[in-house]
Amino acid sequence: MTARHRLSRRALLALPAALAPLAARAQHMDAQRATAFIQSTGEELVAVLNSNAPVAERREQVAAILRRAVDIEGTGRFILGRWWRVATPAEQQEYLRLFEESLIRNLASRFGEFQGVRFSIGRSQARTEEDVLVTTLVERPNTAPLTLDWRVAEVGGQPKIVDLVAEGSSLRLTQRSEYSSVIQRGGNQVSALLAAMRAQNERLR
Repeated sequence: MTARHRLSRRALLALPAALAPLAARAQHMDAQRATAFIQSTGEELVAVLNSNAPVAERREQVAAILRRAVDIEGTGRFILGRWWRVATPAEQQEYLRLFEESLIRNLASRFGEFQGVRFSIGRSQARTEEDVLVTTLVERPNTAPLTLDWRVAEVGGQPKIVDLVAEGSSLRLTQRSEYSSVIQRGGNQVSALLAAMRAQNERLR
């Protein structure tokens, strides 16, 4: 299986996803503030998903919400991990651009098709001084309920989603491992990952 196909098969794991700010940007996160943020973000998403707007319009609205809610730059840099230091400045810039497009297109294309969604808040707990894990239950018609834990951190003075834990699996760590594998199979060249991401984004378009 080619690197491009392996990346495509696991594309959804770029959720929301999946996600962490750089340590230098992390600030103290209050549990109540994190819970309120996930509550309001969830309600906003559900309102869009359950609307009667055309699918394409719902996708665009979901994408706008995600751009505001997710720490995309911190997420991308965390997922690239040690390879960030290997990449040239030009590669770093292109990677962040491709990562944002991949993340938003994947989520918006999938979430934008759902309707009849219900969303409820469970418990919240501080994982560290910098982030809080907020548990939610997502219900859809004819589908088993899904438990999602949203990790929230204070980034630039605003709460942001920095990781999504689905059924106990951290999506940011899964994606980090996959991206690293693509680079290693490409001769330890970040350009191999960029090529796979370009191909993936072209398919998503």
